[in-house]
Amino acid sequence: MTETREEWIKKRAYALWEEEGHPTGRDSIHWEQARKEREKLERSAASKDGNEVKTRTKRTAAAGTKSNGTVKPAPKRAVSRKSV
Repeated sequence: MTETREEWIKKRAYALWEEEGHPTGRDSIHWEQARKEREKLERSAASKDGNEVKTRTKRTAAAGTKSNGTVKPAPKRAVSRKSV
């Protein structure tokens, strides 16, 4: 069963309250924080329930690679040796 947005916020606000040691009078603060977290999740690549992250589009080639996908060799460094 899929929980609604409001149920998710309610559970998260309760978890925040528990994490802080059950303080009195901070219910609106916990609710607002949970609501903001839910909005952030909804704008991100996470699934609606926040349990999994959807894959995003493929990233561009990383530095150090050619456009055809082969890796460039690392530049050789000169080794300095001290004479004894």
